[in-house]
Amino acid sequence: MTQDKKSPAHEKKQHGPEELREQGKDPSGRKLAEISTDLHEEVLRERDEYLESLQRLQAEFANFRKRVLRDSEQQTKQASSKVIEELLPVLDNFERAMRAAAQHDEKLLTDGVELVYNQLRDILTRRGLCEIEAEGAAFDPAQHEAVLCQPSGKHEEGTVIQVLEKGYQLEDKVVRPAKVIVSTHPGEDDSHGQAGGPKSS
Repeated sequence: MTQDKKSPAHEKKQHGPEELREQGKDPSGRKLAEISTDLHEEVLRERDEYLESLQRLQAEFANFRKRVLRDSEQQTKQASSKVIEELLPVLDNFERAMRAAAQHDEKLLTDGVELVYNQLRDILTRRGLCEIEAEGAAFDPAQHEAVLCQPSGKHEEGTVIQVLEKGYQLEDKVVRPAKVIVSTHPGEDDSHGQAGGPKSS
C-alpha cells in the first residue's frame, strides 16, 4: 500500500498563511491591524497635544504683548507727568515776566526772562539734553546741517564758522542737528563773501 496520500488530519495541519488569512483566522493579521489602530490613535493624540500647546503659547504671547504695551504706555504717561510737573514753575515765571512787561518794568522783565531760561535749561539738562558743540568745530554731518558754504581765509576747509540754529542731543541721540555755515577754500572774491550768503567774520 502506497503512502502518497496524506490523511485529512495531516492536510488540515498543512494549511498555509494565505489559506488562514482567507478564512479570517490569521493571528498576525489581527495583530497588525491592532498595532495600526494604536499608532493612528497615538498620532492623533500627539497632534491634539501639540495643537493645544501651540494655542496656549499663542494666547500667552498675546497676553504678554498686551501687558508690555500697557506697561509702556503707563511709563510714558508717568514720564510725561513728571516733566510737566517740573515745567510748571517755568510757566509761573513766564506769567510773572509777562506781567512785568505789561507794567513796562524792563529790569523785572529781563530778570524774569533770564530766570525762566535758566530754569528751563536746567530741567532739560537733568533730563539728558545737551547742546551740540558746533562753532569752530570740524563739520560733522551726523551732528551738523550745512545751510551755507562760505569761503574763508581764516579757517580750515570744512570748519563750522557760524551757527545759525543750535543743535541738541539727548544722551547719545541727536534730537536736532545744528544749522551751520561751513568754510571752504578762499576764492578770488573772498573779501566779498559767497554770493547770496553772509560774509565771513
